[in-house]
Amino acid sequence: MSATVGQTGISIEALARLDQHFLARYIQPAQIAGCVTLIARHGEIAHLSALGMMDRERGRPMSADAIFRIYSMSKPITSVALMMLHERGVFQLSDPVARFIPHWRDLQVLTGGDYPAYTTTPPDRPMTMRDLLSHQSGLTYGFMEGPLETGYFEHQVYRAGTMRGRDLQSMIDRLAELPLKFSPGDHWNYGVSTDVCGYLVEVISGQRFDTYLHEQIFDPLGMVDTGFHVPVENTGRLAANYELGLDNQLHQLNAFGSDQFFEEPTFLSGGGGLVSTARDYWRFCQMMLNGGQLDGVRILGPRTIELMTMNHLPNNRELSACALGSWSESANDGIGFGLGFAMVLDLPRAQNVGSVGEYYWEGSASTIFWIDPTEDMIVIFLTQFMPSDRFNFRNQIKQVLYPGLVA
Repeated sequence: MSATVGQTGISIEALARLDQHFLARYIQPAQIAGCVTLIARHGEIAHLSALGMMDRERGRPMSADAIFRIYSMSKPITSVALMMLHERGVFQLSDPVARFIPHWRDLQVLTGGDYPAYTTTPPDRPMTMRDLLSHQSGLTYGFMEGPLETGYFEHQVYRAGTMRGRDLQSMIDRLAELPLKFSPGDHWNYGVSTDVCGYLVEVISGQRFDTYLHEQIFDPLGMVDTGFHVPVENTGRLAANYELGLDNQLHQLNAFGSDQFFEEPTFLSGGGGLVSTARDYWRFCQMMLNGGQLDGVRILGPRTIELMTMNHLPNNRELSACALGSWSESANDGIGFGLGFAMVLDLPRAQNVGSVGEYYWEGSASTIFWIDPTEDMIVIFLTQFMPSDRFNFRNQIKQVLYPGLVA
């Protein structure tokens, strides 16, 4: 399935420089353990490299079929799952979420106080389905800082790894007891919105979320290694996850055999619960780049994908102007957000090479992907290093790769 450089129009020297960049700057000095990079153009894989180690402690070299915790790269898949139901006409983007979650009808907005003595006011308008898909819902994450986030933490609405033994319904019920961070539509804020989208897939389709994903997306696209846990026969392919300790040395976060992804979960996190491989995620991205179909299988219509990858922030504003917290930083200048994806609006403001209209997202273990319709190209970079904001891998890849697009 691989193509020659001539067929894809990417300089072989640029691809070699990209591998050397990661080897010399990150892998040899043990800043990360290893990585897999996949670059596809014109429907063909132009570059697939596996560098470094999958598990340093066990002496396992990285392989192209390594399985990675993709964390928030689960969000685009969940968003596609919900928009497939939108194509069936069963909901409108403007529908109140309370149509499907009736006990959310009286959600309030935080105005002050500390947990549990919050003061609140009614929202200016109800939360809509588009608010969830575009992170304008007023929901947040429990691992962030703030008085509301303390309430999330106390109610155990934190992140997927803290929800063992629970299910999506328990999250929905606990969120009903907490206020919103802001009135829906007033700001952009990263949070559990996409986990709620996964719950809505269950409610609307009548299927368990994992069953729906396998039947409607993974199996049709041939994504054989993507799911909410790693089957026992594949556990040796799960790449170890690392962080840099105070000694500036890599430390494994979960010893082999104790990882939560070896267990079939009860909490099916559409916001961060999936594992996948480079080839599997490429097949998902290629479906998107092809206008919703791959190898004769249609997942979405091209007009739906156009809608999802348009900027849905008010008045075409940038993410840095609408977001709260760290997402309001200048690194998000020139960036918009749609229904499950961020996209480049303005290259000079984004301060890097690339294309207006490319859309992307990342995961908390430093995994990255983007889709560039202008260049007919997909880039997937998978590693296992936390936190994701330590190294700006996405911009570095672009700096090396895009000058090598010579045809």
